[in-house]
Amino acid sequence: MKILILCTGNSCRSQMAQGVLQALDARLEVHSAGTRPAPRVNPKAVEVMREIGIDLSGHRPKSVDTYTGQSWDYVITACGGARDTCPAFSGMVKQRLHIGFDDPSEAVGTPEFIDREFRRVRDEIARRFAEWYETELKPNIK
Repeated sequence: MKILILCTGNSCRSQMAQGVLQALDARLEVHSAGTRPAPRVNPKAVEVMREIGIDLSGHRPKSVDTYTGQSWDYVITACGGARDTCPAFSGMVKQRLHIGFDDPSEAVGTPEFIDREFRRVRDEIARRFAEWYETELKPNIK
């Protein structure tokens, strides 16, 4: 099963979702990319994912252009910006989904508040992708 997760910067939400799906099932081929990739994965995303045993330290943001022209079982947008601007994968995608999340990198406030926002979004990503995996993917993996 080949899955591409898109967001704008590919520095936070799509990276966390990629890590979650890969941790759920090693048989999945999961990639993530951004419509305007950031220079690096957000260090706070790496930190909060490490707290749940998922290592994103070797991940790097990639452009969606890296993956156009390939066939995908699923292309999933993780933010409204990517949903509105991602390129057409006409005929190359079996299913398109939007599973959107707030962007914790836009959180403003105390360090404690920002930490809570990253953890909240991480936990939401983990919960929603685990539910999707259990109900949609797992029954169809051969």
